[in-house]
Amino acid sequence: MQDYDNNRPAPREETLWVFGYGSLMWNPGFAFAQRLGARLNGYRRAFCIYSTHHRGTHEKPGLVLGLDRGGACEGAAFRIRPEDRSEVLRYLREREQVSGVYREARVSLDLPLSDGIGSGFETVTGIAYIVEPRHPGYTGPLTISEQARLIRAATGLSGPNVEYLVQTCRQLRDAGIRDREIERVLASVGGLFASRDGPQVKAASRVLINATRQQRPFAPLLHRAQRRRFVHRVKLDALKE
Repeated sequence: MQDYDNNRPAPREETLWVFGYGSLMWNPGFAFAQRLGARLNGYRRAFCIYSTHHRGTHEKPGLVLGLDRGGACEGAAFRIRPEDRSEVLRYLREREQVSGVYREARVSLDLPLSDGIGSGFETVTGIAYIVEPRHPGYTGPLTISEQARLIRAATGLSGPNVEYLVQTCRQLRDAGIRDREIERVLASVGGLFASRDGPQVKAASRVLINATRQQRPFAPLLHRAQRRRFVHRVKLDALKE
């Protein structure tokens, strides 16, 4: 992996591919010639960046997505026309590197071959914006429950952090991507909200509860008497009545 020099564009002899794993997937904001599903090995999608502006505050920080080391990530690759190359890189650097928490890096992307499903992949070089582990905004490893507690409590200028979480899960589902860790975070946050009763359940809580009903975590079917391990599921069922 090699970082780009932010003061000059990537070599023009290479086709420029941009990897999107979060908001770039559904709101790229730049011109592109082609969009394909893509896989990035060695990095995973994670809530690993503190948000103290859009989805939280310094007192109650929220979490937003980053690419953290380890695992693999399913996302989208955008092919950029040569004439749009400089403008797209300028736009992405202004969008992704304002605070320095994301670092522009050259990565290898696996793209499906064009001659049909199941025919294999080709590997191309692209750019991705990965988390900078030395930045104070990087959270380091967080458990599912730690992520849930932060997201549940946070609201910023762009709204509740739970809305960002729900939108992320919805958009990934619409793109045909199942991210089990992100869905487990959603289920855990939904359980925390479901612990509230009656009029104390705010609008954001209802959004989370409805989303959790639709996107429950993967688990074996249990008899009713065995559901004590999943108390929030029982409470969600009660809310339907």
